[in-house]
Amino acid sequence: MRNQAPEYEELLDHKGSPRAVVDMALSYEQTRLITAFHEAGHAVLSMACGMHVVVSEVVAWQRPEGWSVTGRTNTDARDIDPWEYAAECAAGELASLHWLRTNGLWTPERAASCVADHDREQAIDVLASNGYGLGRDHTPEGGKSWAAVQAMAVARMHRMWGEITAVAHAMDAQDTLTGAEIADLTGMTNRPLPGGAS
Repeated sequence: MRNQAPEYEELLDHKGSPRAVVDMALSYEQTRLITAFHEAGHAVLSMACGMHVVVSEVVAWQRPEGWSVTGRTNTDARDIDPWEYAAECAAGELASLHWLRTNGLWTPERAASCVADHDREQAIDVLASNGYGLGRDHTPEGGKSWAAVQAMAVARMHRMWGEITAVAHAMDAQDTLTGAEIADLTGMTNRPLPGGAS
């Protein structure tokens, strides 16, 4: 655990707004692990659909009144199918919810705390900037609804739960995993960056 908070910019969403702060009503250890599962969901589904995963990590820090935990997963999504990208965005929240259920910790309040609106909004905005319609609560003409994207992500998440679990536990143990480390853990291929970029 860090002694100080991450840089302010690390706590912002893709639009530069602060991400929501929620009380998970879990212990510190449980909060770290559910965060690791959230990020592992993103990382594993990203790699599975051909994205390059740069890094995935849990970030925890001490505050005067206790502690806070967040996470981040950085990928390169160039040349990826837009719906695959959207499913990857949905995977973090879904992995957190599945972890709660499989560990007998699911409650309506904890489930509500897992909602990752910032991931959904990023998917909507990125797809819109590329000419695809992703609806929060409806199906746009020629597009998909967020519920349809979540259904895609759930099916993949269940097929890859072993890989997600391995990555989450390793991330919980050492905070940060590179894409190469995730590939080694899972036997998956971390696509090289286009043009040899780093």
